[in-house]
Amino acid sequence: MLIRSPRRAAPGHEMHSDAALVNRLQRGAFDYLWRYGNPDNGLVADTSRAGSPCSIAVVGFALTAYIIAAERGWLSRARAAERAATTLRFFLHSVQADTAQATGCKGFYYHFLDMHSGQRVWNCELSLIDITLLMAGVLSVGLYFDRPREAAIREDADALYRRVDWQWAQATTPTLSQGWMPEFSFLHYDWEGYNESLILYILALGSPTCPLEPAAFETWQQTYQWERLLGHDVLYSGPLFTHLFPHAWIDFRGIRDAFMREKDCDYFENTCRTIAVQRDYCDLNPRQCRGYSRDLWGISAGDGPSGESAPEFAADRRLFGYMARGAPYGPDDGTLCPWAMPATLPFTPAAALQGTRQLLRNYPQVLREDKFVSGFNPSVDGDRGGWLSEGWYGLDQGLLLLQLENARTQLPWRLLRASPHVRRGLKRAGFTGGWLARS
Repeated sequence: MLIRSPRRAAPGHEMHSDAALVNRLQRGAFDYLWRYGNPDNGLVADTSRAGSPCSIAVVGFALTAYIIAAERGWLSRARAAERAATTLRFFLHSVQADTAQATGCKGFYYHFLDMHSGQRVWNCELSLIDITLLMAGVLSVGLYFDRPREAAIREDADALYRRVDWQWAQATTPTLSQGWMPEFSFLHYDWEGYNESLILYILALGSPTCPLEPAAFETWQQTYQWERLLGHDVLYSGPLFTHLFPHAWIDFRGIRDAFMREKDCDYFENTCRTIAVQRDYCDLNPRQCRGYSRDLWGISAGDGPSGESAPEFAADRRLFGYMARGAPYGPDDGTLCPWAMPATLPFTPAAALQGTRQLLRNYPQVLREDKFVSGFNPSVDGDRGGWLSEGWYGLDQGLLLLQLENARTQLPWRLLRASPHVRRGLKRAGFTGGWLARS
């Protein structure tokens, strides 16, 4: 339990104790996943903007969110189970075919689906990372709903995970492709460098039906970049979300693969170091972005300004719109993700809370209806409080909700520590030690 005794401070947002503030942010994030979900099929909208399709990754976060809501009393267990069951039934019985009109193929699903029909939209790809995040939620509800009358949830969750043909997605190389499209087959790039695909490889290695060989993971690790950045030895990946996604469900504390054993580190500690790099970078503020400081950071993927609006502070006046931004190598246009600091609560709680409180003191407009906007840029339209993203994004809300729960009770971590598939995947990837040795 990282959130300790209540304390009171200055007026405004500071009136909340740490625990009350975290609860408020968690409850607001859950409200998005419930409000923008379709109760008839369990699909959840990618964003709050009108006409938004479903993102299958957001559904994965939502499935785990229903568990958290049941534990916290926001939903009854029966209602949470009903929505989880509806979601699993939809995916299990939706059309699987190698056509553009299907919902998925080979156990995978298209990245974006129509909220009502469940069919592919935007000519999008079968996305490997998004199906992984969906499956993490599927495995979670299969483990949590363990009562006799909830047997269908367990059976459907197991069937969905077993159906994914991870071997098919290797295409022509040992590593995994990022996706597939019916118009021209596999995308012409695989996963390279350390990033959020850590959880993808673990779930693919752990499959009881179509598992990857450990060589696939080893080949991917050969693209890692271990660097000395701003005084910190770190496995580099610039955007914060790439570190946080795998940790939303898998507890990497104290367990190490061969790469991390050689570096005398683990992926949890590496995320702590990455946070330190971000704080140091924003303290140095080489591009003189308005608002950046050691206690105001959070460079990740999110919505940002684009077009003619440009900051006046830098010679490079490019603005990137929706982009995965990173530190220290960029891209960086002065846009921060306000949800990113509180999402680091399991790793660096003091920095996360201090930064979140400073953010809410200086820029209270980033929190609307207790939900953080996707991005804000104080250097654009600074005289009007800075540029703000329109509406909310489901991935932001889902990631924040799960990481706050990991900080409070470790519930998402505890669930997947009990998964034989996750344990198998970790062991086949070469992880040893810690809780894995005791399981």
